[in-house]
Amino acid sequence: MKDTILRLRDLSKRYVTRQGAWGKPYTVSAVNNVSLSVERGKTLGLVGESGSGKSTTGRLALGLEKPSEGDVVFDNAPIPAAGTAQWRKMRTRMQLIFQDPLNALDRRLTIADQVREPLDIHNIGSPEERLDQALAVLDAVGLRADHGRRVPSELSGGQRQRAVLARALVMKPELLVCDEPVSALDVSIQAQVVNLLMDLQESLGLSLLFISHDLKVVRHVSHEMAVMYLGQIVESGETSTLMSAPVHPYTEALVSAAPSPGGNGRKRIVLKGEPPNPAARPSGCVFHPRCPVAQPNCRTESPKLTPFPGGRRVACHLAKERLEKQATGQKCYDLHSFA
Repeated sequence: MKDTILRLRDLSKRYVTRQGAWGKPYTVSAVNNVSLSVERGKTLGLVGESGSGKSTTGRLALGLEKPSEGDVVFDNAPIPAAGTAQWRKMRTRMQLIFQDPLNALDRRLTIADQVREPLDIHNIGSPEERLDQALAVLDAVGLRADHGRRVPSELSGGQRQRAVLARALVMKPELLVCDEPVSALDVSIQAQVVNLLMDLQESLGLSLLFISHDLKVVRHVSHEMAVMYLGQIVESGETSTLMSAPVHPYTEALVSAAPSPGGNGRKRIVLKGEPPNPAARPSGCVFHPRCPVAQPNCRTESPKLTPFPGGRRVACHLAKERLEKQATGQKCYDLHSFA
């Protein structure tokens, strides 16, 4: 039985907004009935296009946003209401890694002061012990003591992201929610930060919810993967399984575009059109306006996220048929239909 540290159950988040100061209010469904779990000491990769609801899901997981429906369970206990003493105590065990390291840091304070700040807020140890702990964490992420005396503008992008990581680790959390943690970095620096995260996970037993649109990074770091489209999970399972044999047509398109050593043997699938407006969600399957194999029932019936052998879950009316074709070595569908 899996040892689950984080579980999202039937989670939905809706926002009421308006177009312009005097526009008519309308509802945007950012996250819709999402259920996910992160195994202790493992990494769950959450992937999808920009605007799919990945970052909102991460904020819901940390209790930074209140869900419209559903709940979040951390270490077998519901997340307390944000701002309460119980929530602040639980939040020391779960931390967020931001996408843009420069904006995540205070440009006026030294790196050491910012890494030490969580210890100051929670009044952990003496001032001398806090500084020693901050310097020790900086060393653990590959930064020297003299880096700690600098302000963010005096560091490179990779060094700033290491500083953000150090600030998150200083409280010795059990879970890290990484929201596009390397997308703002050069490719060579991305590899350094990703490898550092994996090394720290192994040495500290960290659990990670790794949010990204970059499948090549997710393939490298995650044990399991969930694919999100327009606020819904359309496929999930072991990363190696989804990368080698995707079933949902959206997953297939994402995988076909991901660089792979030696090539993945797939023709690049270019989806037509743009994701629909979350304020005007399509009826039936949310992917059907862009799906080249959509059937009549796809336009009227929303497919359920159905479990299949091997721990895979797929929200597609044709999932069973495609899995049967895979089992006999056939293609799920004609790739030329995407051209």
